[in-house]
Order: sequence, then C-alpha cells, then structure tokens
Amino acid sequence: MLWNLMAGVIILGHARPNKEFNSQSSRLKSDCVGNLMRLSLDKALAVGNQLEVEAIGTQHTVLTPSLAAQCGYSMESDPWGNTRIYTSLMACYVDNKDDTTFNIGLRLKMYSQSPSDVVIHDVAKTCSYTQWASREVLCDRNYMEVSNYIVTPEPQVEAKGQAQEEDSKSNIIPETSAAHGIWKMTFYTPEPVSMVLREAQQAGYSATSTSSRLVVRSPYNTAETYSEDVAGIPMEVFRVTAYYKASNGLSIVNLAAACPTYHVTYTVEPMLEVLWRMDNAQDDTRYKVLFPITTPLMPRPDRMFRVQLGTFLPDVELRNITFSTGVLTVEECLARGFNVQELRFPNETKSFSLQVSFDSDVVLKHNPEALVTEYFLPLNFGFFIMPEDAAFTHTVELRASLQDVLPTATGTCDQNNFYIAVKYGNQGSNFQTMVGARDLTTELADGYNFQENGTHFSLVVPYNAMDTAFELITSNSVRARVDMLLYDPINRWTLADLYLACNFPLTTTCYPNGTMTALAVKVESVPNLIPSWLTLKDQSCKPVFSDDRLAYFSFNVDSCGTTRTYQEHDYPVEKYLREPLYFEVVLESTDSHLELILENCWATLNEDRTSLPSWDIIIDCENRDDSYTTVFHPVVSDTRVMFPLHFKRFAVKMFTFTKDEKVLKEEIYVHCDAVICDTTSQADGAC
Repeated sequence: MLWNLMAGVIILGHARPNKEFNSQSSRLKSDCVGNLMRLSLDKALAVGNQLEVEAIGTQHTVLTPSLAAQCGYSMESDPWGNTRIYTSLMACYVDNKDDTTFNIGLRLKMYSQSPSDVVIHDVAKTCSYTQWASREVLCDRNYMEVSNYIVTPEPQVEAKGQAQEEDSKSNIIPETSAAHGIWKMTFYTPEPVSMVLREAQQAGYSATSTSSRLVVRSPYNTAETYSEDVAGIPMEVFRVTAYYKASNGLSIVNLAAACPTYHVTYTVEPMLEVLWRMDNAQDDTRYKVLFPITTPLMPRPDRMFRVQLGTFLPDVELRNITFSTGVLTVEECLARGFNVQELRFPNETKSFSLQVSFDSDVVLKHNPEALVTEYFLPLNFGFFIMPEDAAFTHTVELRASLQDVLPTATGTCDQNNFYIAVKYGNQGSNFQTMVGARDLTTELADGYNFQENGTHFSLVVPYNAMDTAFELITSNSVRARVDMLLYDPINRWTLADLYLACNFPLTTTCYPNGTMTALAVKVESVPNLIPSWLTLKDQSCKPVFSDDRLAYFSFNVDSCGTTRTYQEHDYPVEKYLREPLYFEVVLESTDSHLELILENCWATLNEDRTSLPSWDIIIDCENRDDSYTTVFHPVVSDTRVMFPLHFKRFAVKMFTFTKDEKVLKEEIYVHCDAVICDTTSQADGAC
C-alpha cells in the first residue's frame, strides 16, 4: 500500500463519528526518529482500506505522490499489511520553532467501500531535534534532502515579532519574498542548469530557508539528477548551488546529496547514520540513509537427497548400496558420512532411509543452462531375506535442480592498494579469475598476496600494478581502477565481476639533498600517449624511468622550471621598492555564469581597512594617478582554473608610505572590495 493508492483529490462524504477514534487509536503509534517523525498503522487499520493522507498546516493539503516527494513525506508497507508514514522535520507544512521544536499534523482518511464509508484520524506530534550537523543529508524512499547551516544576522528589535511569524511559515512551498530568501538555483547534471525559485518549484523541487538552515529537496529521477557509481555502488546524485538574499547581502551555498538506488530487503528496520569531520575543519556532516523495508520468509534448500524404502517384513536386511562410484556396504556408507537408518514399526515391519549431500562425490551434476545446476544420484539397494540368504535389489534415481548461488567480489582501498575479497558460492572455487586482462595464475596470485580459507580468497593489488588502469590524473591524485572477472572456464559464463575505482594520493616528494621526484601516468582516455616522450616544464628534463604506463622523474629543486608558491608562514612578503607585487582574488563557485569584479583596492599602514593614510591601487578598475600603474594579467583556463571569470590577477610595483622623506612604517596592508555579478542578467541588481 504505497502513495499510488492515495486519491489525488479530496473525496467529500459523511464521515463516521469520531468516537471510533478512541477504540482504534491504540493501533496508531507516532514517534520521533532523529530528524524524522514516524507514524505506524497496525495492519488491522490499513488492510482492506484505501488510505488518503492530508498535511495539516494553516490548511489541509492532500499529499499526492508528487507533492509528498517534493515536500518530504514518504510511506511504506510490509507484506503483512503494516504501514508506516515518515515526515521530515524540515518538510512542508511543519510548524518549525527555531529549528529545535517541530509540530507535525496529519489527517488520515480510510475508505473501505464507498466515499461515504470513511474513518478519519487526526494525528499531532511534537518532536525536538537539536543535534544538527553543519550539513545533513537524508535519503528516503521517494526523495533526497540536504540542508546546510547558514549564518544569519541578528534581527532588529522592532522586527522581532514579525521575524518569528515568518519563521513559522518558512517551510511552506510558495516562493519567499523578493526582498529576502532564495533568489535562484543552479543545478548540475553535471552541466549547469539555472532556475529561479518559482521555476525550480514547478519542476518538482523544494527549497526553503529556516531560521538557521537552508534546505533543498529533490524527488528521485528528476531531470536534474544523474546516476553515478560511487565505489561500485549505483548512486543517484543531486548537486545544486543556491543563491539567497539576506539583510547582509547575497550569499551562495553549494549543496549535494548522493543516495543509493539499489534496494536490499531484510526483516529489520535499519537507519544508517554516519557523522564525520574533515581534516583541519570544524564543520561536521551527518548523513542518514533510511530504508526500513521487510521481506517475507523464503524457503532455504538444505542441499540433501533423502529417500525412504519400505515397508518390509522383519526378515529383510539391507547389505549394500551401489553408487556411481562403486558398491559400499552399510558400514562403509556410514563411514563416508551417509546417513543410513533402519526404522522399525509397532507391527514388526520396517523401512530403510538414506541421506546424501549434494556435495558428495557420488552425486553427478551438470549445467543444463546458465546458472542452473542439476544433481543426479543413481542408487541400487542390495537386500537379503534371512535365513535363506536370498538376494534382491531395488533401483532408485534421484534428481534435483537448483539456481546457483554465485560467488561475490567486494573491494576497498587505502592510499596505496586495492583490497579484494571473493566469497565462494555453492560451486566452491570451481571458477576462473581474471585480474585486468590476465588470468590469475599461481605466479600472479603470489605477487598479489593471495590468501584462501575454503570459503573466501583475497588479493592485495597495488594501484600502479600492471593489471590496473588509470582513469584520471590531477595535481595531487590519480584515479586508478582494477577490473576482476569470475567466470565458468568450461561454458565461459560470467559468474561475477568487480570494477573498483579509487583516488590515490599522487605527491611530489622532496628530499633533504635538494632533489624532487614526481610520477606521471598514462590514462585510458589518451591511448596514444608515449610516457617516455614526456618532459617537465624544462623540456630537457626527461624521465629517469618510463614504460608503456608511466614516467618517473627525479630532478633538483632549482632546475626543470620549478617554481615556489605565497605560504602562510612566508608572510609578510619581503620586497624591494619598485619590485612587482602579484595578487590573485578568487571566487570559489561552480556557477559558470558568475563573474568576479574588483571595484576598489587600496593600501594602508595597518590591518584596519578604514585606517589612514591610505593609497588607492584600483579605483573603478584602475588608478590613473598612480605612477606605478597597476597591471591586470589575463586569466586562461588550465588544470587549476575552470572558470576564468572567477579569477582576477594584477600586479603593482612595491611602494611605501613616507612623510618628510621618512618611511612611516615598513609594512603595508592591501585591501580590496569585490562584487559578484550574474552575466546572464541585464537587470539592475544583478551584482
């Protein structure tokens, strides 16, 4: 019973008296689960009824499937008819008090036979949640939600009452005022697509700002989401840059969510929560994936042949059994682990039973089709009648077909290696393994630290091994991939595969003797590259070692075009008069439609930007009175510069402040005013 069972319009009719609410309220249970409210309906309420859910805010709103995904509501039912409804605390129509207290109201309408045959339940629940991380990602059944902490200025005293009133309505879908709130959004598919707030809402997205957080929600499979493999797991990705206006100006926030698109069913109700903090940063991120789904019980084959013969008179004895491999006495059968029993009954008759595992060597097996194994056990029971010692036999043929349990391969990475584990299926190790383009021979397995224990085997593959591939290289990392294939060597059937890609640090190493080493690799997208032809900036600096996949360089720090970058411990930067000073101002954004503009730059004698004396370096992009003319340098795209309009570079010759031909101070401070402009807009206020 999912959202598609809900009516899209309100069905008018006469409701049953609400006195039934008390008799059935025990079958409704609401509780707070982190930043969600969960409402559970007993199967006695849900089964046989059509359920319609309304959100209760300033008015009653029917939650259609599309509105539920847009607004932060979800529903799921298990095979036994129990139903659960989940509400995000950041959902539309939730009464939000300072992002700490949340009042949720729902109305349940249950129709059994006709529109007039309806039972109504009103549910109100207050949840408290104060453990907000700087960034929160929520993956629910029908939507992805991401929220980010935003710093908001203190409201004016005279506007306090009005601000509180606005906060209570901030989670409602209609667009916020033009003066404050979200202005526009840029989605990445991964190509940028810009929309104003109203266009984004019409496309099914939700974007709101609360007293301290910015919240964006996307249903699954919208036009601006895309699929991506993350460590071998298919994920749906949602990336957006939100621009919002506050009383202190325009602010930009980048938000992203990645949610798993696969579904695994269990008889438990798990919620995965991960909290992490990046190195050298104070901000933390809490990530939740909520998939409480169940599956009915399924039979489990015990992989055993069982046969019972009888009944016989008491003078019959079982002496031996003939298998495909030969004749075994009863004692030899028991020694081989076959369960042979003689069963006696009150009327003095008896029967004989035999149990043989599918995995025994006396069982014949073959594959009539891919991924199916047929087991065959031919038997010939040898009996004797006492005391005459007269012999007779009975032939039995047993067959069974099973869907194969395939082997599975999983893997992880650290800074240097791939770690791969393979779990055997019901065929044991009866398969062939390929790593990259080569079969896993004994020699290759030894090189990859092969370990085996009867149910698993494992490998350790260096990221730069011959059987890996390089996908992408940046200034500080290389993305490498290892491909593994498990296949049936007789029928050439693929049983399992693994494509594991990870980023590995690629650092230039400096040594005390004044030398440096660097590694360059050949990526798949450039198949014709010859690594031995690579050079450093100084083309006379060639690799000291190379093969068909990489080039290794070793050189002195003062050679080969090496340059050094302005680190924090280097300040203040020392310069002589008239020496050039170089400056760069950067806008950190992924929106290609924005441009950074330097309006004014000036120098002062101390850190206070308003202090005197001051000297103008840039006035409306230049200073005509400056004899040391400021020079702007062009910016072009390279590995560091994705959007040249986000960078401004200029140089000015070193100067100092003097009075009566005396230097006032040996240090100067440089300040700049910068604005950010939307290049796609011609309207006033685009900057």
